[in-house]
Amino acid sequence: MRFRPLAIHALLAAALLFPATAQAKAAEGVELLESIENVFVEVADMVRTGVVSIAPTEADMQAAMRAPHGFPPGIPGHPPQNPHGETPPPDAPPQPDNSPGSGTGVILDQDGHVATNAHVVGDAQEMEVQLSDGRRYAARVVGRDQDTDLAVLVLTRPDGDSALPVLPLGDSDKVRPGQWAIAVGNPFGLERTVTVGIVSGVGREGVNLTRYENFIQTDAPINPGNSGGPLFNVRGEVIGINTAIMSFAQGIGFAIPVNMMKQVTGQIITHGTVQRGWLGVGIQNIGRDLAETFGVKEDSGVLVNEVFADQPAARSGIQPGDIILSLNDVPVTSPNTLARLIAALDPDSEARITYLRDGAEHTVSTVLGHRDQVPQFAAASAPERDLGALLGLDLQALTPELAEQLGMDGAGLLVARVAPDGPSFGRGVQEGDVIREVNRTPVGNLDELNAALTNRKPGAKVLLRLTRQGSGRYVVLSPDEAR
Repeated sequence: MRFRPLAIHALLAAALLFPATAQAKAAEGVELLESIENVFVEVADMVRTGVVSIAPTEADMQAAMRAPHGFPPGIPGHPPQNPHGETPPPDAPPQPDNSPGSGTGVILDQDGHVATNAHVVGDAQEMEVQLSDGRRYAARVVGRDQDTDLAVLVLTRPDGDSALPVLPLGDSDKVRPGQWAIAVGNPFGLERTVTVGIVSGVGREGVNLTRYENFIQTDAPINPGNSGGPLFNVRGEVIGINTAIMSFAQGIGFAIPVNMMKQVTGQIITHGTVQRGWLGVGIQNIGRDLAETFGVKEDSGVLVNEVFADQPAARSGIQPGDIILSLNDVPVTSPNTLARLIAALDPDSEARITYLRDGAEHTVSTVLGHRDQVPQFAAASAPERDLGALLGLDLQALTPELAEQLGMDGAGLLVARVAPDGPSFGRGVQEGDVIREVNRTPVGNLDELNAALTNRKPGAKVLLRLTRQGSGRYVVLSPDEAR
């Protein structure tokens, strides 16, 4: 039986071999982890010199209570914290929203321009900036843009000052969820703190932090004092400017994409302010009811509910009820998307708009206006309502005299009362709203309203276009549904 000795020898050899193999694999794993670790170490060493600390001047600190360590005030549902991370008691005196705070910034060029958050700067005209090598500068506020929460400072530098450490800027359009994210900032005064996480999401909007939202979401720890600091990729390129955290939701932070930062800070440096394009439309999302009414897919584009007279959209032939699908071949998926795309274009530039009307696609080009020169439209007011007794509404024709008295213009039907048991109640229709169209037909009196509803089939929904305080909106009502 020679098999048994051979088998025993084989087992002994395997026993000796397997531990070695396991050790080799463990060593390979350690080497892999060390190589990843070295990437973070190298990036931290490379980028920290270009990250600066920003603080109010002594005069500002004495003149007003400063904001809590650059924490963006007023995040809905998340009360601001004090420098110790504590929520103030309800009876505590309110802190001024526009006082300067401590934060972080990014050096942009050798001219000494520094990018940070607008909420860090507040209404201050000067701030103090410190570099990693200990150099301190007085810095003048060049300009700020509340709509994106960005601001630019410029350092007051002596003659012969040594070169500034300028950070490389990446391309935020290439950022994808799952990529590494490295944040550097000054939380609670701990200068140039490095934290690591991943990109949790891109294109985040609806956070209600700024007018134009396209945030990068990250779980890299961002704390009060990180505001205005950079978010890096593993190449050491800035991909975002950290701007907000959810104080009661760990692992949720937001950064302004660096491409937006480039565009905004470039305009501030050149003009001292941001000049934005203007189309001249009111828009809204397309929900299920509106999608069924217009015969389109839900959330396919945005619905035009108002076109302001003598503005670019009106001059190009766009009408209420059109569905804007894209701008310059970029798909439009929400009102925020269209507003942001328009705002990123210069006034007097040409924009190509593709829209849907009655099932057919159209493309027009229009020259954008200046958003800062937009007149105050006193159109009318109302976002949603029913028609007459069928809709549970008391209506009154908007006569020229009544329109002048109410500060409105144009023809329509004024909602005098919304019946609490009618189909309009709870659907967004309010007293003071003005109905402009019913089922895509303009209405200026009750006869026109009745004519628009005469051929309505039982069970059919009713589409209203309303205005309220100068803003338009479409509303879908179901008069035949039991309440």
